[in-house]
Amino acid sequence: MKKNLGLYETRILGVLIEKEITTPDQYPLSLNALTNACNQKSNRFPVLSLSQATVSEVLSELSTRGLVLEDSFKSRVEKYSHKFCNTEFGELQFGPDEVAVICELMLRGPQTPGELRSRAHRMHPFGKVDEVEKTLEKLSKHPKGPFIAELPREPGKRESRYAHTLNSDVEPIEMEPPDAMKMSASKAEVEDLKQQVSELQEENAQLKKRLRQLGEVC
Repeated sequence: MKKNLGLYETRILGVLIEKEITTPDQYPLSLNALTNACNQKSNRFPVLSLSQATVSEVLSELSTRGLVLEDSFKSRVEKYSHKFCNTEFGELQFGPDEVAVICELMLRGPQTPGELRSRAHRMHPFGKVDEVEKTLEKLSKHPKGPFIAELPREPGKRESRYAHTLNSDVEPIEMEPPDAMKMSASKAEVEDLKQQVSELQEENAQLKKRLRQLGEVC
């Protein structure tokens, strides 16, 4: 499997995997439900503010790559499910513990084994931290992988953090200072950023106009 998924793509796939496990009665997800889940402020990092148009465009890209299935047969509203792993004809097969860990890393970024143990319990119960460590080892040695990489330990930290490798073909991941970190952006991400800049420019122009009007009144 080519590991070249962007932030928006991993967020959407992570959400679909999470909801399939935690709220199966509401799965597959409508576009509205999926967008809200991608943008929720809890259990997500970074917090995003995606439009439905952006989510729809990314879904189209994922569908083309065979990672998402669109289904409108049983409902008048189009709904979406993932084909990332553990599907009938999919190439990736993970155990429940592996799914929970990789999904948590897709939703919240790099984490320590202790953080994964407490946060992934919604999808799979880990009794001890060493169970998480064993799962991380399996993902690092997966025949289709590796799917995770250990990051350099941060100064003053007792535990190393682990990250998924779905957006990089280079092992191991090297962490850089935030101001120097290079992030790959998909077409949808670029267009979304352009839209945000345009909106900010419009707000700035309105503020300047308002200030001039107030100056004239005074």
